[in-house]
Amino acid sequence: NNNRSNERNRSDRNRRFDNQRVTGPMPRAGRPTAANGNPRPVAGNGGKFVKPASERQQPKRQEAVKPANAASKRSEQPRTERPRTEQPAATTNQRFTKPAPVPAAAAPKPASAGSQDNRNSRRGGGNSNFGRSNSYGNRNGFNRNNRRNKKNKRRQQSAPKKEMPQRKERPLPETLIYEVGMNAQDLGKILHREPAELIKKLFMLGVMVNQNQSLDKDTIELLATDYGIDAQEKVHEDISDLDKVFEEENKNQDNLQPRPPVVTIMGHVDHGKTTLLDKLRHTHVTEGEAGGITQHIGAYQVKLRDRLITFLDTPGHAAFTNMRARGADITDIVVLVVAADDGVMPQTIEAIHHAQAAKAPIIVAVNKIDKPGANPDHVMEQLTEYGLIPEDWGGDTIFVKISAKFGKNIDELLEMILLEADVLELKANPDQKAVGTVIEARLDKGKGPVATVLVQQGTLHTGDPIVVGNTFGRVRAMTNDHGRRVKDALPSMPVEITGINDVPQSADKFVVFADERTARAAGEERAKRAQEEERKNTNHVTLDNLFETMKEGQLKEVDVIIKADVQGSVEALAGSLEKIEVKGVRVNIIHQAVGAINESDVTLAAASNAIIIGFNVRPTALAKAQAEQDDVDIRLHSVIYKAIEEVEAAMKGMLEPTYEEKVIGTVTVRETIPVSKVGTVVGGYVDSGYITRDAGVRLVRDGIVKYEGKLGSLRRFKDDVKEVRQGFELGLTIENYNDIKVDDQIEAFTMEQVPVK
Repeated sequence: NNNRSNERNRSDRNRRFDNQRVTGPMPRAGRPTAANGNPRPVAGNGGKFVKPASERQQPKRQEAVKPANAASKRSEQPRTERPRTEQPAATTNQRFTKPAPVPAAAAPKPASAGSQDNRNSRRGGGNSNFGRSNSYGNRNGFNRNNRRNKKNKRRQQSAPKKEMPQRKERPLPETLIYEVGMNAQDLGKILHREPAELIKKLFMLGVMVNQNQSLDKDTIELLATDYGIDAQEKVHEDISDLDKVFEEENKNQDNLQPRPPVVTIMGHVDHGKTTLLDKLRHTHVTEGEAGGITQHIGAYQVKLRDRLITFLDTPGHAAFTNMRARGADITDIVVLVVAADDGVMPQTIEAIHHAQAAKAPIIVAVNKIDKPGANPDHVMEQLTEYGLIPEDWGGDTIFVKISAKFGKNIDELLEMILLEADVLELKANPDQKAVGTVIEARLDKGKGPVATVLVQQGTLHTGDPIVVGNTFGRVRAMTNDHGRRVKDALPSMPVEITGINDVPQSADKFVVFADERTARAAGEERAKRAQEEERKNTNHVTLDNLFETMKEGQLKEVDVIIKADVQGSVEALAGSLEKIEVKGVRVNIIHQAVGAINESDVTLAAASNAIIIGFNVRPTALAKAQAEQDDVDIRLHSVIYKAIEEVEAAMKGMLEPTYEEKVIGTVTVRETIPVSKVGTVVGGYVDSGYITRDAGVRLVRDGIVKYEGKLGSLRRFKDDVKEVRQGFELGLTIENYNDIKVDDQIEAFTMEQVPVK
């Protein structure tokens, strides 16, 4: 009886466990038998045998089904659940333990048909833990949501897609402006059509092309005809023709506004042009001029009663004829300076001719009226011979009697200039692209190529792409005549610009372009053409002209290399030397450039047996050593007509015993101290040689001579000395010159007489 009772309880527990676990097949309830068919002893039964499983009455149980079909199977075969009051559902941990009796008061009510347990039973085969992790670690709720998401995704994929909005076609242009060699992509941008449409249309017209294939003129015009529009071939403009662009921009009559007048001061050498500008600008320009003569064109602006006047200072010597002529071309008014004591001189007549050729009005400034022997009336009589008749004598030429040294009647002269400018009605358009002319150009050691330009139309801005003569670049920086940086340069304003690739020529035109790419193309094309032109003009000795050259007889040439501080001086010196006419001898300039004399110049001179003429420049240390080694003659000058006279005398064989310069010592400026009533005191050490009190001195900055003169004083500590040797400290001043900076070089020299060889 006990065995039957235990067996019955075990069967009940198995049945309840089966109701909870429906995810897998249940093991058979029978006990295994031995090999002879007899039942094995059951553990925990005292070694007694039980009937075989086939003879025992098996409890009814349902077939285990898969969880996915459990709900449908259970709904077909309903069964009656045991009340929870009799036996609570056994969990996995309570399977083999005897359930504790439940008090009647705490017994739960029978589950109704609509309760949550019944719903879980119907969904999951009686499993009340639906949605929780089962024994396999699966999340039934997560799987259900995952199935729902997949179903929604299939619905979205099967839903009809939204149609893309149709591209609105832009209207065709009235005229197709094309270039030969365009492809379908280029034409599509102009016609506002897809390249595929153009290719299809050409295919229908019998032309097979792809979108990258270049099209000829006939194909493009055929396509335009099919679209019903006109076709016009684009005419290529020569962007390198600066003269044409300059004329077009200069003739622009839109948005014209008054501009300051551009005044050129002309006259004979030492008649007071620079002194007049000195008074106008309240600076001391004359201090830096060798021999008191202006060496290159400068540009300055003067303000009078809120009105500006731009002055151009052209050099006064006859060697600068071309520079003065270029100055007259960009000039509105010419101020002709004539000394009251000297009267009309050759350069005065030359200046009159240049001004009259430029059709510029002339205002005569009779200078030096304070000097004894001054006769302004005689000057006026002389000028009437050249068509300059004073207004007092019934003419139309303005005469102003001034004294530039004492500043007499300077304001009256400025008033006359502004009055003449009002009559001329000078105007320009500041809103267009800037165009103008190069006044001067040079090569700076720190800044590179530097050009002084005069803006004639438009406004020049920092960063503008620019083509200047045969070079190009982008305006990196601009400085005005006072040395201050500016961002904009209005019409009639002179500025110094940096950022160009090479040193341009004086009187070259400059034009601002829309972008740097176009400016580069124009500049490179102009440089290429200039190089080809120079190649054509070079005379080479060939077999064809060899006999003609031999027939000329004993033709002698003096080969010359010219180096100067600015481009205008190079051109003036070269032009003057080429004009020297000596029977049987001529000057052949093999090289000319801006900057200090370097080793390359000495090498070229040694190979060509040439003479190097330096104007306001010095040779580098290596170049000087190489020149001594190769026995190359270097002639240095600071006044241009002295260089011309020396070369001419040598060509004529009339060169008398001359004085040769000998550098006796050098000093590097270590410190400068401005002292009132004395000037700038220089402190430093003697680097080489020695310095004497009576020696001449030359101030050199970046290889360019800035000043040449005499010592004002020479001291050791507080004592005046006559000589300071190498390695010793000294203090000195330069007579009438104070523009000295740290690291400048001071050369002391003497002049020794050298006989003619």
